[in-house]
Order: sequence, then structure tokens, then C-alpha cells
Amino acid sequence: MEERRYRSASGAPLALRCRQHSASCRELAVRCPRLQLRSLSAVTSAVWLAAYGLFVLCQNSMVLSAAIFLTLIGLIIYLHFVKIDQESLLVIGSLGIQVTSSYASGKESTTFIEMSQVKDVVINEAIHMQKVIYYLCILLQDPQDPQGVSEVVPLFQSSQPRLDCLIEVYKSCHEILDQRKAASQSDGVK
Repeated sequence: MEERRYRSASGAPLALRCRQHSASCRELAVRCPRLQLRSLSAVTSAVWLAAYGLFVLCQNSMVLSAAIFLTLIGLIIYLHFVKIDQESLLVIGSLGIQVTSSYASGKESTTFIEMSQVKDVVINEAIHMQKVIYYLCILLQDPQDPQGVSEVVPLFQSSQPRLDCLIEVYKSCHEILDQRKAASQSDGVK
């Protein structure tokens, strides 16, 4: 297992971990920076200071209780539904591609795409807020039109790695996809 350091589109540090389970099975995981205690403390302090200021003005203790309650609920929602620590891609040549997002709370969200549905894995570009960003996506084959694409599934949406990291993941995915295509073509020739 090897780990390389990269940056996200916003400049945050990322780590790409590549693990080869077999010749046709590879796991690629992009790990985002963990939640910083300093930023968490700053936000909590700001909310509580604002609540204390309101308390001094209106002399109502419910303001302080509401601030504590809202801060805790907000933190739980942020950790469970928003903050993603790791996004991984498990490419198995004979089965398909598994996409997993691991949240800071420990919750995981997993999607599996069968290899028969995968048309290609590509790097796409988009213009967002006056800058070009790149993202990796899986093109799903249209069942009615073999040359068409039915859906585009973007990968690593939370971490948004820069192009150099995406190229590494792209090459790794295509090694397995090309092996599969070569095997299917040799089976068809026989």
C-alpha cells in the first residue's frame, strides 16, 4: 500500500492511498483532513459569545440553553451528514466499481456499479466560479443505445482533488478496465 500527498481544488492537503488486492482488483482512497479542534472551538465560542451577548441584553436564560442546544445539534448534523473524511473507489475487473464515502461520525455511504454498466471512466472539466475544476466520473452505458451514455456518476465530490491526483486514479482504473476489455476481446476472437 502506497500513500501520496496531493492538494484539493481549494488547496487543502489530501492523501491518496492505493492498495492493490490482485491484478484485477485495486482500491483507491482519498483522505481529507480531519476536523480541526481549533476551528470547532472557534465556531462554538463565537455562537456562545453571541448567545451570551443576547442574554445580557434580554436577561433570558433560554437564550443560553438554546445556543448550547443548537450548537450540539448543528455539530451532530455536520459530522453525520456533511463532513466526509474519506472517499474510496474499489475497482474489481470482473464485478464492478464500489464507491464509498466515510463520514466523520463513522457513517458510510456505499454505491456499487456493475461492470456491465460501466462504459468508461473519464476526467471531465467544469467551470465553477470563474475557475476550471476537474473531476473524475464514471460513464454508464445506455441500455437502449450501446454507443450512448445513460448517466454520468461523479467521483470524489467532497474532496475535489486536483488534476494530478485525478490522473493517478484515472490511470489506475484504466489499467483494470483495459485488462477487462482485452480479456473480453480475446474471448470473442476464439
